[in-house]
Amino acid sequence: MKKFILTAVAFLFIQTLTAQEKHVVLISIDGLRPEFYMDPSWGMVNLRQAMKKGAYAEGVRGSFPTVTYPSHTTIVTGVLPAKHGIYYNTPVEPLGISGKWFWYYKDIKVPTLWTAAKDAGLKTAGVSWPVTVGAPIDYNLPEYVILPKNKGEKKDEIKALYNESNPKSLFDEVQENAIGKFGEYGATLDFYNSDQNKARMAAYILRKYKPAFLAVHIALTDHFEHEEGRDGDKVRSTVAAADVAVKTIMDAVEVAGLSKSTTFIVTGDHGFVDIHTQFNPNVLLAKAGLYNDANKENWKAYFQASGGSAFLHLRNPNDKVSLQKVNKALNELPDGVKRLFHVLDKKQLTAAQGDPTAAMALAAYQGASFGATATGDILTAAKGGTHGYLPTEFKEIQTGFVAFGQGIKPGVVLPLIGQEDIAPLIANLLDLKMSTDGILYPGLITVK
Repeated sequence: MKKFILTAVAFLFIQTLTAQEKHVVLISIDGLRPEFYMDPSWGMVNLRQAMKKGAYAEGVRGSFPTVTYPSHTTIVTGVLPAKHGIYYNTPVEPLGISGKWFWYYKDIKVPTLWTAAKDAGLKTAGVSWPVTVGAPIDYNLPEYVILPKNKGEKKDEIKALYNESNPKSLFDEVQENAIGKFGEYGATLDFYNSDQNKARMAAYILRKYKPAFLAVHIALTDHFEHEEGRDGDKVRSTVAAADVAVKTIMDAVEVAGLSKSTTFIVTGDHGFVDIHTQFNPNVLLAKAGLYNDANKENWKAYFQASGGSAFLHLRNPNDKVSLQKVNKALNELPDGVKRLFHVLDKKQLTAAQGDPTAAMALAAYQGASFGATATGDILTAAKGGTHGYLPTEFKEIQTGFVAFGQGIKPGVVLPLIGQEDIAPLIANLLDLKMSTDGILYPGLITVK
């Protein structure tokens, strides 16, 4: 009997040790497109080598709208925006755009991988992951900026990190041990060191604290796809640089002695589309007497522009008269303008699982995007690239997915997965209890 008890205790100890030794590193490359790792001309040498030992998707269908903050929240919740509550990057602000984003974790309406890991007693970490200010993350450097209070002042990413890192000493610690002291422009996306700094911060946290789950958001590729469109020297340069950032994090896992117990998931939030024309639907509302830029307090209807989509908000959700005026104004547009987009009524918007508080949405076709202005011309020139389109509209807006390491079956190629399918995979790898709307693909994982 005594021998049986000792054997049972030893078994439980081994089970606990095994659970503690499981690690998942989630790397999001903002604006990641499948061709970046499927086509060798893009220069993602390290990721291509890794994916040969793991699995990948030829495309990932995103959230609606296909923009950064809703998408990243879908990745860590396994549900789409209608449920998780992060409908856009920024709040709806008909009285004037303030520059605020959905930075705060409290705005997420459902449990996340962070909470599931905490419930399981696992250590977690985050580096520049969206919507994580105040999140239950053990080692957290959230994506956040302090907005200028006076004209002429700059946004302050440095002070923001000092204020909101968890623990408070973490930002000083990573500067001291990983990246050096940030200068005035050290955290801005306008310079190439941004992605490398994030990778080195994540690498340090992995080596020092060995969290069971770490998520890092690398954003520079998106920045230059907005500037240059789907292709360009800066885009190609930052794609290669993102690959170096991935390798920096992979090396840290090896140095930490965690290679055999770690799964890497490299994904993104959306693809990209080249644009040439911007449609300004609030100009249409102004002409219909529903929105007055000079007297915003009396607004009746407002379009929340989100790149390749725009969502109609009514001051009074039951205002059928204003809704009829909006539909009439859209129907009376010249045929050429109407060919730039299509309208999603409330039923179609609900099916797309976008913002449930919006009365309708406009979804642009390739080449067109939406602006927020309520003055000037209804059509204006646009250049570069954008996203935010309906995720089922065309393949170019799809993002990517590569998984390799512990628990991933080598050689698996998935033609298409949903963004909500990533959370259940991570939950399975870490033995977390989590309810999602995603699918766990049995063929993707090895038998435990």
